[in-house]
Amino acid sequence: MSKAFTKESEQEEDDELSAPALPVGTHNYMTRKGFVQLKAELDQLLRVERPELVQVVSWAASNGDRSENGDYIYGKRRLREIDRRIRFLIKRLETATVVDPLAQENVDQVFFGATVRVSDAAGEEGEYQIVGVDEANASDGRISWISPIATALLRAREGDTVKVPTPSGPRELDVLEIRYI
Repeated sequence: MSKAFTKESEQEEDDELSAPALPVGTHNYMTRKGFVQLKAELDQLLRVERPELVQVVSWAASNGDRSENGDYIYGKRRLREIDRRIRFLIKRLETATVVDPLAQENVDQVFFGATVRVSDAAGEEGEYQIVGVDEANASDGRISWISPIATALLRAREGDTVKVPTPSGPRELDVLEIRYI
């Protein structure tokens, strides 16, 4: 079936499923840095990428036959992707609850924004910062507050041992240090 006959809302639902989901009834917590990054991406899309792409699509449309015009077809598809991302970013930013890790009063426990150094049974150490869903990047050590490791670490104190569920069975981590930076 041609895309012309599909409902746009069906396409949007597919995109919403690929976005990181928040647990029902929870806040969209994020750090100030994460909020600023999402806002910068939104501004880039609205002020630079979208206007430039609209010009390209307009130029391609003026060239005549649109059915075999690659610039027009690709441009329209990319424009839909950008518009979808803009809607997603606006929705996420509107529901964001910005949390300042430095304002945390109970610094001897792990809460949102904490940077936690841990050690496993083999003695290997790792460091994780607990951040919002949209700013998580495991390769940089930033994990989502709803991830299994973060949920196991929440409310832990230095010296505590927490159990993290993994596909190969529970893994124990010792909390070595908690910092709020």
